This record gives sequence, structure tokens and C-alpha cells, in this order.
Amino acid sequence: MPSVNSSLLKKNTSFSQKYQFWLFLLAAVILRQLPFISIPFNWLETYFHEISHGIAALLSGGSIIKIELFANGAGLCTTLGGNRFLVSFSGYAGAIIWGAMIYVSAKSHQRVAQIFSLFIVLLLSVTLILWARDLLTIFICLVLLVLILLSLKTKNLKTLQLLLQLFGMVVLLNGLYSPFYLLDGRSIGDGATLANLTLLPELVWVVIWSSMGLATLFLLAKKS
Repeated sequence: MPSVNSSLLKKNTSFSQKYQFWLFLLAAVILRQLPFISIPFNWLETYFHEISHGIAALLSGGSIIKIELFANGAGLCTTLGGNRFLVSFSGYAGAIIWGAMIYVSAKSHQRVAQIFSLFIVLLLSVTLILWARDLLTIFICLVLLVLILLSLKTKNLKTLQLLLQLFGMVVLLNGLYSPFYLLDGRSIGDGATLANLTLLPELVWVVIWSSMGLATLFLLAKKS
């Protein structure tokens, strides 16, 4: 006959598995509000935003000149050539996709989580070597590198899974919120660039990116 403690443990495990997505979403919402602690996670989303610009440039025949990351969570990827529309669109869209990929890969299997972490380490290392030109960007990339490496150092792969799921959810949530910062009346940034290229108002692109984020959250929730 199972003990009371064993039954409670099974119930708690069942609850956490059933509502895992919502628990991670709640944790990500709370984490975004915490001063200082939220800073490296904001940098992580910004990094994936900027590297998405760069990857889009590379895939469309262009090149990356440099990537800059700033302490306030802003960033800049300077590219040469490539498809200007694809490069401009890929920043916010890419951050959402990266967040979802991190979350899903971590959730799927412990070994997959480990491999994907190593891939992020490789991507950050390449960025440091090839595209980081200023001390602040180098510092931020090193902080992010340490963050991922510390996660990899955990002896329990289940813990790595949980950490990566949290990282992915924070990146995804930040990617959902970030487009709204474009509505500042200054007409600068990716939305303004796309508005000039397509004659569609900047607000339309903000809605598209935000809808992508909401749709991704919905799909992850449904899958969970």
C-alpha cells in the first residue's frame, strides 16, 4: 500500500506536468519584472534578435559587419547586402522562433537540451570572435556564455531541461513584448524600415510580430 508521502509526491508531479507550460509562463512573467535579475535575460532576447538579422543576411547572400549589444537591452546588427526585407523582418520574428525552439528542444529530451545548449555556446563563441567589436558587446556576450555554460554544468540533465525551458519562455515572452517599443513616435527601427519598403504602416508590422508571438504561445500551450 503506497504511503501518504508517496501519494502526495505523485499528485504534485502530475500537477506540475499537467500545468508545466503555464508554470513556466508565470515564472517568465515574474522574472521580467525583477530588477537586475531580468537584465541578462533581456540581453539574451536581444542577442537572438540581432543574430536573427545576421542569419537572414547570410542566408540571402549578404554578410554581417558587426553586432552591438547595449546595457539597456537595445542592440544593433550591421549587415551588408542580402534581402533588406528579410533582414528587417527577421529580428523580432527570429527572437520568437528562437524562444520557441529553445523551449521545445529542452522539453523534448534531456540529450536534445544538452546538444542545443552546446549549439548556443558555439553561436555565442562565433559572435565573440567574428562580430563583437566593442567592449560592452564582448562583456554581454561573455555574460550570456557563462549563463549557458553554468546551466550545462548542472549534473542533473533534468535541471538543464527546466532551466532551458525557462530561458526559452523568457526569450519568447520578451520577443512578444519587444515590438511594442517601436510605437514611440520616432519612426526608427525595423518597423519603420519595413513601412518604407512596403508602404504598410509600422503598426501593421508590430501587430504581425505580436500576433506571431501570441500564436506561438497558443501552439505551445495546446501542445502541452
